[in-house]
Amino acid sequence: MQNQNKIQNPSTQIPKTPQMNDRDFLNDMLSTEKYMTQAYTTALHEASHQHLYGDLLLIFNETQQMQRDLYNLMFQKGWYKLEAQDTQKIQQSYQQHTGYTDQFPYSGQVQ
Repeated sequence: MQNQNKIQNPSTQIPKTPQMNDRDFLNDMLSTEKYMTQAYTTALHEASHQHLYGDLLLIFNETQQMQRDLYNLMFQKGWYKLEAQDTQKIQQSYQQHTGYTDQFPYSGQVQ
């Protein structure tokens, strides 16, 4: 029986060998891009020189786009799957987090 909560394309077959295959390489590259995106985010927060900030922002955007492209490729090939969430759980989470705005200064409005 197939799990109805899985969101995934049909998986592209790969050889089962001890060597790294296309899925392994893409997964490694995706993990690296995710790590790099986080690292560039930290660098952007801490950059005190405007020109350096601009250069880092360009690199960050390229890295983020590469991460997204790798994710899309893996999803298309069926090598990346998601789980659907129950609508009621999503609504409960939304209401819970919406309630947090009451704790913000200025009555939850952005100034």
